[in-house]
Amino acid sequence: MKTKDKILSKALELFNEKGYNTITTRHIAADLNISAGNLHYHFKYSEDIIKILFSELILKMDVLLNNLQKIENKTLEDLYHFTFSTYDVFYSFRFIFMNFFDILKNIPVIESQYESINITRKDEFQIIFKGFQKNNIFRDDIPDFILKSLTTQIFIIADNWIIHNSLAFKMNKDEAVKHYALIQMNLFYPLLTVEQQKLYEEKYILES
Repeated sequence: MKTKDKILSKALELFNEKGYNTITTRHIAADLNISAGNLHYHFKYSEDIIKILFSELILKMDVLLNNLQKIENKTLEDLYHFTFSTYDVFYSFRFIFMNFFDILKNIPVIESQYESINITRKDEFQIIFKGFQKNNIFRDDIPDFILKSLTTQIFIIADNWIIHNSLAFKMNKDEAVKHYALIQMNLFYPLLTVEQQKLYEEKYILES
């Protein structure tokens, strides 16, 4: 692994463990047993590291979305797999969501990226939802305003579940990812066809 990649990997580990506001480039260098000068050769500021980590998060999400969009005959299982995988990825970058407001406030380029993603994702999700209607997973009589608000609901849950877990449940990764993925899946239940609702009840009911 190249030094730059080692720095990014160690930074992600430390940010996740101890928080964005606690870790500096000197902490990262010390944990890697390299000089601060060596680290600064690759990244002058910790914000430079965070920009790349945020880009990596977006790239991973792009892959998941593209894979879902490529599936011609989408199923309820495909929707669950996408949702579960999304939460798994988010947990791997959980420091971003634990410190989301501060990061957006302190790193304007990430704030701009996030605003752009919000717009792009809305269009992408609408296409995906229409695909589920085409495949008789979602009902075909869902009002457009419901489908459009669904994307916002997904963002609200996805952006905040990690903080909610840290305050309310303190579940470990496996428990939290499954729990909150199913919470999001519950948003889709009223939109499913009767047949798909029965399938949902058999496979995805969240145990309390």
